[in-house]
Amino acid sequence: MTDDDRLLQGWALLLGFAILIAYEGWVTWLGRRQPQRVARRAHARLRAAWVRVLSDQPGFEIVAVQTLRNSLMSATITASTAALCMMGVVTLSGSRLLGGLAVFHGSRPAAAEWLDLALLIVLFASFVCSAFSMRYYNHAGFVVSMPAGSAVRLQHEALAVRYVEQAGVLYGWGLRCFLLAAPLLAGIVAPLLMPAASGGLVLVLWSFDRPAPPEADA
Repeated sequence: MTDDDRLLQGWALLLGFAILIAYEGWVTWLGRRQPQRVARRAHARLRAAWVRVLSDQPGFEIVAVQTLRNSLMSATITASTAALCMMGVVTLSGSRLLGGLAVFHGSRPAAAEWLDLALLIVLFASFVCSAFSMRYYNHAGFVVSMPAGSAVRLQHEALAVRYVEQAGVLYGWGLRCFLLAAPLLAGIVAPLLMPAASGGLVLVLWSFDRPAPPEADA
């Protein structure tokens, strides 16, 4: 591979990463300025309202626990899949991963070696976020299973609200990191495809990041 080819691949990788970083930065900024326009913010308020409403509805404790169990299972599936994918990356690309680490010894890793490292990092991030989401959902379940209106439940209601909100945010990031594997895999196959794959992923992510329009609730 010539130096020109390496340079072109390097610019393609930088552009692909820049597209993803710019999108996440824009969504974060938009969520702070206009929370109603970003699904992750709207959904966080929805989860908080759900916990508060259930605290005033005796007899729905089992329904609440079942709902949290469904969310817990979703996070468990994401964490398990990410862990399996990490083992697959290490098994199939172990030598290239070592090549990527050679940068600390003064070598110049190829584009695929950088992408293997990035893929391993995003999969690990997906696993960690999903695992912590499971932890928060699990502890929130102890609170929502308490009798509605009881003094102990009211005492811990704010904690349950915070845990459910945080669990949802972490689950979202776990799933988002898992989806980031798509442009990285495209870059491993052909580095020049990564900008297009990143742009396609941004379009998919924005379809998830937009909340439902108000008229959809009518």
